[in-house]
Amino acid sequence: MGYKKLNRTSEHRKALIKNMLNSLIKYEQITTTLPKAKVLKPQADKIITLGKKDTLSNTKTLISKLQDIKSTNKVKKTLSKRYENRKGGYTRIIKAGYRYGDNAPMAVIEFVDRDVEAKRIYKKKKDLAKDQKKEAPKKSNSLKINQ
Repeated sequence: MGYKKLNRTSEHRKALIKNMLNSLIKYEQITTTLPKAKVLKPQADKIITLGKKDTLSNTKTLISKLQDIKSTNKVKKTLSKRYENRKGGYTRIIKAGYRYGDNAPMAVIEFVDRDVEAKRIYKKKKDLAKDQKKEAPKKSNSLKINQ
């Protein structure tokens, strides 16, 4: 049977998996549909296994699969050290009910022994811009009439 096609073309499916892998590595827990989580689990486990053996070849493979240097560094430096003594099963899937709109089965995929604070580290660029505007002093909007 091979693999799940997820009703997508091969290019779309590859991009979807790559983006979900990057999000999973960045936040260490994501919510998605159950079929997507089941496709993502073996991919994520293979990425961690690649990161555990520190060779140039594995680093190049990680960069080509993830296409993100930050994610690659996190896999090599943080995640591979965390799962050094574990032989496999780095991720888990927890069923999370059904989505309200289309009744699709939802699931949470996360790393085992994950860092709970990882979800709070990254802020969106819009949020950072709002925070900077709030800190800046406001100028008065009084009208000046020149005569």
